[in-house]
Amino acid sequence: MSDPDLSLHARSGLPEALRVLVEEIPRDAWQAHPDFGGLVAFWLERHLLFRRLLATLEADVQALIDGQIPFEVYAPRLSRLGGLLVNELHGHHQIEDQHYFPLLARFDPRIGAGFDLLDADHQALDGLLNDMATAANAALAGGAPGRLADHLDGFGRMLHRHLEDEEEIVVPVILKTGFGG
Repeated sequence: MSDPDLSLHARSGLPEALRVLVEEIPRDAWQAHPDFGGLVAFWLERHLLFRRLLATLEADVQALIDGQIPFEVYAPRLSRLGGLLVNELHGHHQIEDQHYFPLLARFDPRIGAGFDLLDADHQALDGLLNDMATAANAALAGGAPGRLADHLDGFGRMLHRHLEDEEEIVVPVILKTGFGG
């Protein structure tokens, strides 16, 4: 992806050219769609898991900073939940990039560039995940938890942007084509 305005760090949503399917099948109509369930429900549940893990990590580090939980309680939670988030996101992105996206991109040529955008997002998120893991390891080694809080905040903004955009590309394709069934 060569347009810097479409990078994960710069964009505030999908460009109009990639919103064609979500305009045909808007988000508020997804659950009522006859092909909702199966793959769509699974996909959205995975995204909800990522959002919840991130929210827990953010709440936990703030609780540590505020002195509401001791480091001895915080450290194993960070290790377990942070590792879960990193590993699950990496696995999720690999499956999307290697299996689902190439198949889904064939169904509607109007949004083929959307899958390139999502692939570029995954590359950007990999770097952010590595930075977050470094900050988490530093916090676990007794470093300043504020640094991790800052990383989680920045990572969270990028993850939320990506998940929303991915949902608005992928879910309408699946619903329109019946791929999930």
